[in-house]
Amino acid sequence: MTIPIRPDSGIVSQLERGGGISLPIGGAEENQGPSFSDALKRVVGSTQNAQDNRDEMIGAFLRGEPVELHQVMAASEEAAISLEFLVEMRNKLTDAYRTVMNTST
Repeated sequence: MTIPIRPDSGIVSQLERGGGISLPIGGAEENQGPSFSDALKRVVGSTQNAQDNRDEMIGAFLRGEPVELHQVMAASEEAAISLEFLVEMRNKLTDAYRTVMNTST
């Protein structure tokens, strides 16, 4: 079972639209989708894009450009949620690695 990644959008907007993050599940013979490292690179890139978008929106707002406050707040919240998701994903991967290392000894 995989859920498609849309590399042209951020993690939060993917989840809001009902999309998700695609991680290949199954054996090597089912290697039709992106590899785990590709999916991880996309998640990190998407998080970076959200952070960059937030910085641009804040800068434009502070310069007095025609940017609505709710757009700035939405971009900031999306970046925060995206980063929180990435940190939680790292924590889960670390826990899984530790579990595998403990069971193999």
